[in-house]
Amino acid sequence: MLSALSDEALFALLREDAPYGDLTTQGLGLGDRPGRVTFAARQPMTVCGTEEAVRLFMLCGAQAQVLAPTGQHVLAGTELLSAHGPAASLLLAWKVAQTLMEAASGIASEVARIVTSLRAAGHQQALACTRKSFPGTRALSAKAVTAGGGVMHRLGLSESLLLFPEHRLFVDHSLDDTVGRLRRQQPEKRLVAEVGSLEEALALATAGADVLQLERFTPEAVRTCKLALHTSHLHPALAVAGGVNASNAVAYADAGADILVSSAPYHAAPRDVEVRFSRDV
Repeated sequence: MLSALSDEALFALLREDAPYGDLTTQGLGLGDRPGRVTFAARQPMTVCGTEEAVRLFMLCGAQAQVLAPTGQHVLAGTELLSAHGPAASLLLAWKVAQTLMEAASGIASEVARIVTSLRAAGHQQALACTRKSFPGTRALSAKAVTAGGGVMHRLGLSESLLLFPEHRLFVDHSLDDTVGRLRRQQPEKRLVAEVGSLEEALALATAGADVLQLERFTPEAVRTCKLALHTSHLHPALAVAGGVNASNAVAYADAGADILVSSAPYHAAPRDVEVRFSRDV
């Protein structure tokens, strides 16, 4: 799998960690001494970020290879990557590469956990993760979501239509006119509308929204909404959002949600990556 981050972005990570070089390594005169490093999983995980980590080592002047690619599910002890080269190169890339992999694998593993629970319960609904990753990390976060078996809900404001109540606050037209204007302006895009009540759901569905994003509905409220829409011969897709996580994903799927929208994986604990150094004789 390709790296989600350009060389320029990876160099920026290295510059952030060592803007004026590695004082300890320089002070000890370790520069050209040959060594090896291996990354291994300390716990079961869905791997993400080995490609970026390997590239970091290479940009620092070492040779490196991926042993467990992004998306692979591994057990504790599985080797993830290896690198060899001058000690200065290995020590410069080490911590940035490790931290990147741990964070990305944490997201991927949590996505995989939720998706696995849905499939085990007999559900095929997609887990769609929001754009609410920590600013500056979206490219790697999107890669991690995909690695875990999820999809991206929105990659940003420029590629999808999502009508929020905050938009409607500034609009002087009726819902029908608002929806009509968006359709004329962006005829190829599906229109998603966030709603906070059954009444709003019925109104936006009647106006022609393709997808209703049910914000902080309980599973029972989702079930009630789906029945009310069906009774009214309205059939938008229902995406549940706000508080969706591993503890309630199956309940929302049971209630009839078509899409589960979540930002919970971005807050998952990192997966521990063990780093093993050795000297080359």
